[in-house]
Amino acid sequence: MNSIFKNRMGHSLSWGQAIKKILNRIYNYYLDLKVSLLWCLGYIPSHIFRKLLFKLAGVSIGPKSTIHIGARFYQPKNISIGKGTIIGDHATLDGRAQLTIGNHVDIASGVMIFNSQHDIHSEDMRPEEKPVIIEDYVFIGPRSIILPGITIKKGAIIAAGAVVTKDVSEKTIVGGVPAREIGPRKIKSLKYKLGRPRLFQ
Repeated sequence: MNSIFKNRMGHSLSWGQAIKKILNRIYNYYLDLKVSLLWCLGYIPSHIFRKLLFKLAGVSIGPKSTIHIGARFYQPKNISIGKGTIIGDHATLDGRAQLTIGNHVDIASGVMIFNSQHDIHSEDMRPEEKPVIIEDYVFIGPRSIILPGITIKKGAIIAAGAVVTKDVSEKTIVGGVPAREIGPRKIKSLKYKLGRPRLFQ
């Protein structure tokens, strides 16, 4: 007897599989609503309010760190941000897998960090999720894109507009599409603290 349930590929599903998919769909509707509200409320020009809001949503944010206006999340609960880190306006922070951002990291405006993508070689284009790690004292330039599974080591520099497709070594400057090594960062000791965030952004 054929099942009355089918997936998007037309394959039959058991009752158990169908119920699991239904519950997953309901959860995703809830998550879509949650992240939409976070995005809208993330335009309120108050760092204190936004930090409280993001913490309540599940983002772990260290002391003296801030996320500027217009941030977009995909799953807040898997995002961890260290101390003294500044994230620029309209950043995309993907938490569908673990996203770990270290201390004193400077992430510029419009940066997109992803840790979920489609497997383009699979029959059903299924999603695959890989964690992203950004270590201490990293600078990521405006409109850069960090792809799933990447580790950016301590003190590395990502030039504006770069697309990072592989790990970046410590104190290394990379740029381009895809990002390639430009040279070393000429600094011996990484001890600095970033300046204050923009007041109404």
